[in-house]
Amino acid sequence: MSDEFSVESVYAELLGRAPENKMEPRLAPLYRAMDVLGEPNKAYPIIHITGTNGKTSTARMIEAGLRAHGLSTGRYTSPHLSKVTERISIDGAPVSDETFVRIWDEIRPYLEIVDKELLADGQPRLTYFECLTILGFAVFADQPVDVAVVEVGLGGITDATNVGDGQVSVITPISLDHTDLLGDTTEDIAYEKAGIIKPGGFLVSAAQPVDAAQVLLEKAREVGVPFRFEGVEFGVESRSVAVGGQVLTIQGLAGRYEDLLLPLHGAHQAENAAVAVAALEAFFGGGERELDADVLREAFGTVSSPGRLEVVRTAPTIIVDAAHNPDGIRVSAEALQESFNFTKLVVVIGILKEKDAEEILRQLKDSLGDLAEEFCFTQSNSPRAIPAGELADLAVDLGFGEENVHIAEKLDDAIEWAVERAESNDDLAGGVLVTGSITVVAEARILLGKAGA
Repeated sequence: MSDEFSVESVYAELLGRAPENKMEPRLAPLYRAMDVLGEPNKAYPIIHITGTNGKTSTARMIEAGLRAHGLSTGRYTSPHLSKVTERISIDGAPVSDETFVRIWDEIRPYLEIVDKELLADGQPRLTYFECLTILGFAVFADQPVDVAVVEVGLGGITDATNVGDGQVSVITPISLDHTDLLGDTTEDIAYEKAGIIKPGGFLVSAAQPVDAAQVLLEKAREVGVPFRFEGVEFGVESRSVAVGGQVLTIQGLAGRYEDLLLPLHGAHQAENAAVAVAALEAFFGGGERELDADVLREAFGTVSSPGRLEVVRTAPTIIVDAAHNPDGIRVSAEALQESFNFTKLVVVIGILKEKDAEEILRQLKDSLGDLAEEFCFTQSNSPRAIPAGELADLAVDLGFGEENVHIAEKLDDAIEWAVERAESNDDLAGGVLVTGSITVVAEARILLGKAGA
């Protein structure tokens, strides 16, 4: 049996459990699992990250900074783009197939104990996400890593990852997403996210809506931890567009860092970088010790964020971007217009059912304006995908103009059509943007030869 098959068979076993979008708002089974496994959640310090947008990019920047300082790292993020092992990274690379399978085999009997107890109590057994999270903590303990960077799956307070106590709690920008599960206002959502702020920790937050900032501030005071907010104690001092990214000057908590080349596009990635710098300063010296600027430069120079305004092909330029909520669409559209000189953009978009499709489409139309002339509505292979025709009807209702709307149920057909339309631009400055759900972006990357993330 090949390793590949082994990972696939473990993945199939995980998928047989309650799916990712049916996460249970509970923590007791996770604490029980940690207990029977000998508390792998306490084997290393944790930097814990929540927020609506920017979590994975920020996690990758923090990880790069830790590694540049000579520490071995574990990084737990979700969802994955092409292979489940991407969620559990060791020293910047997906965990090896062998380790993934070995640790799963080791912990499976213990998870069965917890499953039996849950079923006896009339509760659903451990879900897909709960099992993966437990596996992540166990893999990091087995290595062992010097520090784990752990991204919340959904919310914070009852998220499976919250069995880990962050030495630094990082909160990226909060906006409306998953309102059916987390609440209808940024204040409600902030209450969920504030659940990762723990006694003995340190809060580093991006700039937030006023109501959300107030909630985070109150929680930090309540548990008695220092708190630092972007725009108050730290932030992006200046940024300029450069080939393949941007050059930043960041005012951190303890130092000012100039000439940081970040190979990612957009003001939002610059802000993620400022949050990452503050988190690193908080981790290494309680926010009072300056980082070595050369080490930071080296770290940022290595950062990538697959599926986030990622150029996957040129001539014509094809960009994939997993902007899966209105705020994500807005900041990506701004970055796109700042960093690329397209005279015409053809958009390929697919959205999942649990998302606010109407608001996403409205934002896309408003943000891209005249640049986006034509739209191809498609769907990923996910059973949760909104049918392409349904999306197109919604777009026409929103005033996209029937002559600008094309439907291709298969993603490869959609991309092929979009490339033809982009190439029909006489000035050769046409581009293609593939966006919407992470599942569409993941499939597009594979179709365009970018299998690994």
